[in-house]
Amino acid sequence: MLQPFRVCIGFPENRDPLFGPMLWPELDRPAVTAGLLPLPTEIPMSAHPEGETPRGLSRRPVELVTAAILIGLAFVVLWDSYGRGAGWDNGPQNGFFPARVGWLFLAASLFILVQSFRTENSVFVTFEQLGQVSRVLGPLVLFVALIQPLGLYVAASIFILVFMAVVATSRWWSIVLTAILVPIVCFWIFEQQFRVPLPKGPLEAMLGY
Repeated sequence: MLQPFRVCIGFPENRDPLFGPMLWPELDRPAVTAGLLPLPTEIPMSAHPEGETPRGLSRRPVELVTAAILIGLAFVVLWDSYGRGAGWDNGPQNGFFPARVGWLFLAASLFILVQSFRTENSVFVTFEQLGQVSRVLGPLVLFVALIQPLGLYVAASIFILVFMAVVATSRWWSIVLTAILVPIVCFWIFEQQFRVPLPKGPLEAMLGY
């Protein structure tokens, strides 16, 4: 006998604690939980109200800028290759193969440029997605910038501290403990065991390394 289905529209008072906003048979929910019935079908929930276009960067300007950068890099490769010699003098000269790669690179860049005018100018990435990327990219840029003045290990400690504080939802004591222990373990492995010197800063110099 077919069981009637109830629709949970996603409000907290109507949300099922196990399946969320889904369609499921009211009387057979224990059977679904026990694995006797297949999981119900999830109703797609749009992140934006119907008819509202998410704000963000358009696809065409992004592709045009990307194509322009790649074309510039292709010309740099070609200029350097022909400056070294891209011909054949009893064998390939130094720039022979890089020049061929540069021409292929230029052709692919021009293809991207042409395709940017042929595709629909839709939203490439929303501002919300860019914010999520910046939460990861920001600490990474800070880490790279601090390697030279502070050394790799101190920079890694600051990176872990900032990254976990911004992205993760861990407790503060676990974040601080991770930021201290991970660089120490890495220092012991690379400096003490493998004898691989990595960039060090004032802290390591003060400790005699």
